[in-house]
Amino acid sequence: MKRAFSEEDLVKNLSLYYLNRHLKKKPIEKYHRTIDESPLHQREKYKKKTEILLLNSFMHHFPEITFENLTCESPDFIAKCNGKKIGIELTEVINHLEMKKMESNLNKIFRQAEILLEQENAAKYRGVYFLEFHEHIAIDNLEKQQEIILNIYKSIKKEKPVGVVKNLRKSSHRRNVFITHEYNMNLFDELCSEKIVELIKKKNEKFPFYDNSVDECWLVIVSDMNSIASRYTFIQDQQHLESVKSPFHKIFHLENLYGNITSIK
Repeated sequence: MKRAFSEEDLVKNLSLYYLNRHLKKKPIEKYHRTIDESPLHQREKYKKKTEILLLNSFMHHFPEITFENLTCESPDFIAKCNGKKIGIELTEVINHLEMKKMESNLNKIFRQAEILLEQENAAKYRGVYFLEFHEHIAIDNLEKQQEIILNIYKSIKKEKPVGVVKNLRKSSHRRNVFITHEYNMNLFDELCSEKIVELIKKKNEKFPFYDNSVDECWLVIVSDMNSIASRYTFIQDQQHLESVKSPFHKIFHLENLYGNITSIK
């Protein structure tokens, strides 16, 4: 997955996925230990952990898959499936590019508020807090960011919205204090099929440079539904995907919330 993650995004993804109980049925912890034991830089370890978590829903569709190399680069993973050596290239389709920067900034703000609450009384405030904000919050302004952090901190302490916080609800979480966005889905939040086609074209150009020792190379395009920048309700003009040409042996689009998968090739 070749895109720039902020550390806040990565930590947020890890925390969100750990909340998902069906992870216990899959060897995620074993894969994470393997990544931790590798010589990769800490930032690369976070990235790889997030990538394998995005593939968790994918593994439900292919329970026979076992991963042999979790730390390679081109493709992202090497796996075994029905006696074949499979290269898996993973990429995320961003549905709302304009939301990506805002989401990264919000994750930084959330982390600062989490630290304040954990330092004060981690046991008391332990839980997952889903926040909804009033419109037009100025998260690019450093002074406003501090104000938002304090609003979040006070809202959680008082158990009621303060300042820019419009609504909040709490769920149990045994690990620590965890703050995220309230999940809202627009019924007409469409993902343009052309974005998927463009991604495939870009990956096609890199195909000759992938490990040629594999029997097959699969491309898995993920909509990370835990990210406001990647969510969608339906794929617009899905018929355009039927004419896609690619050297990849198989191409899938996967959404990781309910595990819906579309076979493109």
